Amino acid sequence: MDKLSYLARRLFLLIPTFVGITLVCFSLTRFLPGGPVELKLMKMRGMNSGVGEVASSGGVSGGNVTEEYRRDLEKQFGFDKPIYEQYYNWLVVNRMGMNLPSYDYPNKTAWQLIKSRIPVSLWFGLTAFILTYMVCVPLGILKALAHRQGFDAFSSFVVFVSYAIPSFALGMALKALFCGTVEGLWDFFPIGGVSSDFDVDPTFWQWISDRMWHMALPIACYVSSSFAMLTLLMKNSLLDQISADYVRTVIAKGGTRRRAIWLHAFRNALIPIATGLGPMIGLLFAGSIIIETIFEIPGMGRLSWDALIGRDYSVFLALLSLTALFQLIGNLISDILYMVIDPRIDFSRK
Repeated sequence: MDKLSYLARRLFLLIPTFVGITLVCFSLTRFLPGGPVELKLMKMRGMNSGVGEVASSGGVSGGNVTEEYRRDLEKQFGFDKPIYEQYYNWLVVNRMGMNLPSYDYPNKTAWQLIKSRIPVSLWFGLTAFILTYMVCVPLGILKALAHRQGFDAFSSFVVFVSYAIPSFALGMALKALFCGTVEGLWDFFPIGGVSSDFDVDPTFWQWISDRMWHMALPIACYVSSSFAMLTLLMKNSLLDQISADYVRTVIAKGGTRRRAIWLHAFRNALIPIATGLGPMIGLLFAGSIIIETIFEIPGMGRLSWDALIGRDYSVFLALLSLTALFQLIGNLISDILYMVIDPRIDFSRK
């Protein structure tokens, strides 16, 4: 019952936390200079520069903008209302801005743009997520069991080298080496994109192989960014548990070292690994701006970057709210995993 009440409180806290995050970011977009109104006015000034006649809208003359025209634009974007009313319309009426039209693509809503990018980011994010845990967790276990031996030293060298190389530098190096962008080097992988243009509909295995061919280098960059941290976290966590008193007690009572490690220490060593699973859920949807830009991947990260640079606040805020929501849900999942792995936790209030 204590665990259920704790989860209920955590679930209830999601609402004010989400409102706080989105309210701060929403307010910043309304008060910072360079918003959609200013950008449109700048375009109008450029288009009408040197023109002596007043535009039919009655707002632009000789490159100058009248105050009446500015107010019309603010009304068009909904900036003429109080900030709390704007926020309510954005959050409730327009469903976190998903129904609002994009400033850069007026014929599409924010959700239509996001919906077209979600499968790409999920495909890359889930693949990188699964590969990272499939490689790093067993590698961390092997390093802990072979602590201060040759394998531990060699693998530590590889791990720290991968940690020292930024993902953008690795991506540019891989693209130069294996994509034929530099004359005389290999041309094994496509320069960018997520799939090839087939003359006829491909079979399922052709589609899979082509997708994996495009994903090889970007996935290597995705995995390298968290490879070292997760591996060392698993190793150090297992080493801490192996040196704990309860492991020595199991061995003293006649249990084998293997039994003490795999039936007792291993489960407790997974606690910091499992609690890190939840926050990564938000990253699966957010994508990677740098990697998606280098390899020309039309994912969520690139969309958020384009929206931010172009001051397309309707799309940017919709992306931010969606990412924040999944991040908060991920934190809740971390708490659930924590309770499943370690039932000794007492959530009762003192």
